[in-house]
Amino acid sequence: MTDDDAKRLGDALAYATWLHREQQRKATPIPYVSHLLGVSSIVLEHGGSTNEAIAGVLHDAVEDQGGQSTADDIQKKFGDEVCAIVLGCTDGAPDESRDAGTWRARKEKYIAHVRSASASVLLVSAADKLYNARSILRDLREQGDALWSRFSGGRDGTLWYYRSLASAFRAGACPTTEHGRLFDELERTVSAIDALA
Repeated sequence: MTDDDAKRLGDALAYATWLHREQQRKATPIPYVSHLLGVSSIVLEHGGSTNEAIAGVLHDAVEDQGGQSTADDIQKKFGDEVCAIVLGCTDGAPDESRDAGTWRARKEKYIAHVRSASASVLLVSAADKLYNARSILRDLREQGDALWSRFSGGRDGTLWYYRSLASAFRAGACPTTEHGRLFDELERTVSAIDALA
């Protein structure tokens, strides 16, 4: 990683930390930035570029912290490629409602989107879903079925979503062995959740 790459990634982390400064992981006291760091780490571990790692840090910024105005800010600060990846990972349109009543329709649309998404979007999105699936598996082992109450889709909807995503990632572009390794790990983690659920 060059000095310029390191500076850009550090700037993205500082920006994401500020954007998500009041946000915590669902039903936990864990600062949300832990998720962003984890996703970016998974991206890098699976051969991601600096722009993909930056998008990993910023992947929830538009969805959770400001919609289109945040997308515009990301484009100015980090460029068109990073912005395109972040928008490709955004669940729904930048300013779309994300209430429980729209959950299933948004998830179906996102699954369909993944099947034709760019390799960069697939990498960052799969890294995000793997991080989340690992968290679900850990919490399911610790909390049992009480875990499902914190998800809009409940147990059945959440399991359907992660199974469907694992299949959709496989159906999309898979240009590298590293992508395949990531998809394999996601499938194994989803299977482990299924076995416990």
